Amino acid sequence: MSLFNVYPIYNITPVKALGAKVWDDKGQEYLDFYGGHGVISAGHSHPDYVKAITEQVGKIGFYSNSIQNPIQEALADKLVKASGYPDYTLFLCNSGAEANENALKLASFHNGKKKVIAFKKAFHGRTSAAVAATDNPSIVAPLNAGHEVVFLPLNDIEAFNIELAKGDICTVIIEGIQGVGGLDQGTTEFFQAIAAACKTADVVLILDEIQSGYGRSGKFFAHQYHDIKPDVITLAKGMGNGFPIGGILISPKFKASYGLLGTTFGGNHLASAAALSVLEIIENENLIDNVNTIGTYFKELAGQIPEVKNIKGRGLMLGLEFDFDVTELRKKLIYDEHIFTGNASQKNLLRILPPLSITNEDVDVFFTGLKNALKA
Repeated sequence: MSLFNVYPIYNITPVKALGAKVWDDKGQEYLDFYGGHGVISAGHSHPDYVKAITEQVGKIGFYSNSIQNPIQEALADKLVKASGYPDYTLFLCNSGAEANENALKLASFHNGKKKVIAFKKAFHGRTSAAVAATDNPSIVAPLNAGHEVVFLPLNDIEAFNIELAKGDICTVIIEGIQGVGGLDQGTTEFFQAIAAACKTADVVLILDEIQSGYGRSGKFFAHQYHDIKPDVITLAKGMGNGFPIGGILISPKFKASYGLLGTTFGGNHLASAAALSVLEIIENENLIDNVNTIGTYFKELAGQIPEVKNIKGRGLMLGLEFDFDVTELRKKLIYDEHIFTGNASQKNLLRILPPLSITNEDVDVFFTGLKNALKA
């Protein structure tokens, strides 16, 4: 192998995909209930998405941000309106890690401080400050460990207030719903308490909606269940339906200046066309309504399986909790039942992140396969 061997790989080679289905090089069909880490929002190979990318690459795929890009402007306009943040502005980049990196940097520019509050089991990416704010020492290199980050328990308002009162906090970064950490989430009381405290202390509140955003939770952003408005919102994954793109939505309280943030590839013509297409599909096909309908149906069926001890998450960002390590269960699902699912740092949790366009019939197939795999 000439590739740097850092990924545990299933012996499957996908060559085609459509909707929630994937086919391998032997013609075997799979049901995708993981969406490549929750990336597939509009569905694999959606015809409108394919058309948008194909037409755009035939015109111009890339030029730098030193020129006008009307597609980028159309994306920004549609995104702020669709998300319910019409007065926010958009900075485009290439990935979730880069989005969080720029959000943390913007916060530090704003108040001149550098200490970060993050939360236990958080995952924010693998770049310098983003990985330092990730609660997994095994992926934090010594080079990254120089950032000042304190990890607090989720939903512990007292611990949060004690840390904030020290007066040296630059920013607080929190996921709308934890992804890799295992689908835990802050309570409404907790989110509202930290939002109010940050506002009083001039501490920047960053909501990481990289996985929980773009309708996956049943609202455009998961934090919208808690009636708060963060200062910065980070985006990626479902934003491009597989095309690399990320971004940050920025409150009017921040002042832009030339050179403050920058990127070579971020917001290029092809990425912007892909992301604009995703928003149009979500709107035209009422996919957020579908998330709520199918999410409810999924939970109903999950509740009928005795082995499922708990159902975590919202919408179509879900976790099924068992009283055993799910590693072998995932293998049975993929090799015997031909269903993709995900794992988490919580070893007894099966992570469910299908395309937002899945149907009741897809859910029925999933649970038939899950029952078979549990019996095997």
